[in-house]
Amino acid sequence: MYLIVTRSFPPEVGGMQNLMWGLTNSISKYNLTKVFADHQENHNNIDDSVSFSIERVGGTKLLRKYRKAYLVNNFIKKNKQIDTIIGDHWKSLELIKSNKRKICLIHSKEINHSKGGLVNRRLLKVLNNVDYIVSNSEYTKNLAIENGVNAEKIVVINPGVYPAKPISNKILEEADKLLEGKDPRLITVSRFDKRKNHEKIIMALRNLKQLYPNIVYSCIGYGEEEENIKKLVKELYLEKQVLFFKDVSEDLKNALVAKSNLFVMPSVVYKKSVEGFGIAYVEAAQYGVPSIGGKDGGASDAIVDNETGIICDGNSLEEVYSSIDSILKDNAYKKFGVKAKEYAKKFEWDNTIKEYLKILS
Repeated sequence: MYLIVTRSFPPEVGGMQNLMWGLTNSISKYNLTKVFADHQENHNNIDDSVSFSIERVGGTKLLRKYRKAYLVNNFIKKNKQIDTIIGDHWKSLELIKSNKRKICLIHSKEINHSKGGLVNRRLLKVLNNVDYIVSNSEYTKNLAIENGVNAEKIVVINPGVYPAKPISNKILEEADKLLEGKDPRLITVSRFDKRKNHEKIIMALRNLKQLYPNIVYSCIGYGEEEENIKKLVKELYLEKQVLFFKDVSEDLKNALVAKSNLFVMPSVVYKKSVEGFGIAYVEAAQYGVPSIGGKDGGASDAIVDNETGIICDGNSLEEVYSSIDSILKDNAYKKFGVKAKEYAKKFEWDNTIKEYLKILS
């Protein structure tokens, strides 16, 4: 039996939630699987539809942590057939008392703590006592090693994706109508925060509109930087070039991506926050859309530089501008898009799970 202990799981929405959902679904095909996850509203819609067992744990954040650990430890004592315990985060395994084989996933931000500090000592105590550490990218692996994690335990397995969902003609027409008369089309799907670097894209757009008068930049998401970004758009008189979308359906989001020419997210390091991988690049590639990613973080695992997109210095406005222009110029995005769509296949769960099975066998 595989036992999964996670703080991130559907119906909650997010990249980590999608990762743990895909991993659980995939490995449950090979062995009996049990999940301990945080309580979420309407979780029964998910829990009743799967073949594996999900136990939800509620309460305040601190209380939930200890209650979940108590329930997990009790479950381990009563079930001798458990083969492997998998945690989505080092904190998920911190209070688990067992000699069973343990695998812990790492992503970037949660391990980016000063070496020797209290949090660093806590995470090292957990990570250096598990059997395998699964890093989402080469960047995250190197970050972990710099912060004292045992390199011999780390295996790099990029996050998986499911094959892109077909989009109905009706939804595609809706997306086309929203973008009517706009070309070329840039898009970002992400939270509005400093790390995602919407600011540099918008500043580059001010100059790009001189070359591409009908250019449009679609921003799908929400977050604490939303008002600051909208303020910058007004200051630069780019209201006609920048469109904001919030609370759109999954189908319309995918259609807006599919109808765009370039996905742009030249992420940077902001305080301790960094892009560990960037699954959004792969999701765009599935629809034949190339990406601009930042050199800081794990984007280079998701984007093949100068083939499926471009890796640039997100801190440099000149590089962000020139990278976008080079893909738009002479419709080069078409050539990049073909390669991106082919490259995205390597990340599909049917392929990704094989890498997990190597350490689970």
